[in-house]
Amino acid sequence: MKGQTICAWLLIASPALVTVSRAALAQAQKPVDLTGLWQAKRRLGPEVRGTLTIDRPTGGWRASIVGQTAPVRLSGDSVRFQLPSGDGFSGLVNARRHAIVGHWIQERRTASPLTLASCGADCYRGEVVPLDEEFTFFLKVSKQPDGRLAAFVRNPERNLGHRWLPVRSITVNGSNVRLLDARDSLVLPGVIRDDVLTVYIENRGGSYDFRRVPDTAYTDFYPRGRPTARYTYVAPRARNDGWPVGTLDEVGISSDSIVAMIQRLITAPIDSATAMQSHGLLIARHGKLVFEEYFYGEHADKPHDTRSASKSTLTVLIGAARQQAGVKIGPETRVYSVMRPGAANLPPGKQSMTLQHLLTMSAGFDCDDSGDRPGDEDVITDGDTHPDWYKAILDVDIVRANGEKAVYCSLKPHLAGGVLGRVAGRPLQDMLRELVTEPLDMQRYYLGLSPLGDVYFGGGHRYLLRDFTKYAQLYLNGGTWRGRRILDQDWVTRSVEPRYPMGRDARYGYLWWSREYPYHGRIINAYY
Repeated sequence: MKGQTICAWLLIASPALVTVSRAALAQAQKPVDLTGLWQAKRRLGPEVRGTLTIDRPTGGWRASIVGQTAPVRLSGDSVRFQLPSGDGFSGLVNARRHAIVGHWIQERRTASPLTLASCGADCYRGEVVPLDEEFTFFLKVSKQPDGRLAAFVRNPERNLGHRWLPVRSITVNGSNVRLLDARDSLVLPGVIRDDVLTVYIENRGGSYDFRRVPDTAYTDFYPRGRPTARYTYVAPRARNDGWPVGTLDEVGISSDSIVAMIQRLITAPIDSATAMQSHGLLIARHGKLVFEEYFYGEHADKPHDTRSASKSTLTVLIGAARQQAGVKIGPETRVYSVMRPGAANLPPGKQSMTLQHLLTMSAGFDCDDSGDRPGDEDVITDGDTHPDWYKAILDVDIVRANGEKAVYCSLKPHLAGGVLGRVAGRPLQDMLRELVTEPLDMQRYYLGLSPLGDVYFGGGHRYLLRDFTKYAQLYLNGGTWRGRRILDQDWVTRSVEPRYPMGRDARYGYLWWSREYPYHGRIINAYY
């Protein structure tokens, strides 16, 4: 009886099932229109943030934050701990013992300044603001006259949409989507369901759900949120960061010319992954900050990845160590005598290598950051094959005479940082804070670390743009900031001296570039 009932139900239900299946099939066969702008964003953490407390409730010192605790290791004035998550802290109790000054170590790979103030007897407290890891991707799709769908990807955080994700077209087959390069080779696979395009992006957090951006919506794809926007000049706001502020007119800059320039930037077409994408623009003249604007969702309180411009901060730190701390280091300092003292049977090229060879990129190592030489940045820093990056670059062969020519290689300035750290006998992040960032009123920044905790001076430090601009003003001032001498004038001059040709029409000094520009019948030498 049961069997007959079930069979009857199946017979009754089958026509309905067939009807639904045909409707679903018709829907699946309906072509999907991908034209327009799509956006996806993922925030990847970190979770550890907020109030950090170091106290001694029952005799032993402990650290606690967001439910995690760890014992604190004390050695003299030194304070250290590491949480189960891998985050930690390294600092010193100051002379008056009313604060602990040091660095928050985020997931063992990023250091940022952190001060813990006294909160009572045997208690110190401060706010941990970690570096947020997020990725935003825009996909722009347009139909060509031949019916093909042209496409490109833009990524504001890392500029991944050109070399690393070279999408040029897109195809759809049912729910399957293929993002292709100029040779029609697959770059990214995707699936579209219910107007959500899911794309897997390797090494960037996994799957991203792209959603269509309505034509009338505000979006950071555009410099000011919409395809067209009118710009009006507003003078920079005064902040507690050491910058005197003023107006363009006060320092003799034509506000009409600047407004016209920004208007052109705002209305420039965004028709490819390589279209110009300026995140921020600051202008200082006569020691005053007179212009400050941000674009594509960037803002004054967001630390910016300065990429290889971070290399120049090492030259600043070396000069500050010489000027303020009397560290016995100079262009003539022998690299291997410091990093491998007493090493036997060194090749002549390694015996003669100096700090100047590293700072000018003229050390003869077999590397050029092309990605296929033993000393290239990607070869040594990717993965955990070489946890000791100093050792890895020191082991690389010499293939040309030191000083013969400059060949760009990011591990050279990293090694130069190692030389400074060994000569000074102090952690580089502590020296940078004491000698550079605190005197320059820099309160928030993030330094990349090697697997062994050494500051990586090959690039990638994060700064607020207002703070990063201070390095330019410091050099324009001949090594002073607000009347305080940070660097010797001679070191500033030697740092920016054009020494080696590198790239088209550019020359290289001590991790500073320079270039000549014609201007009103004369030549201006700019360094950057």
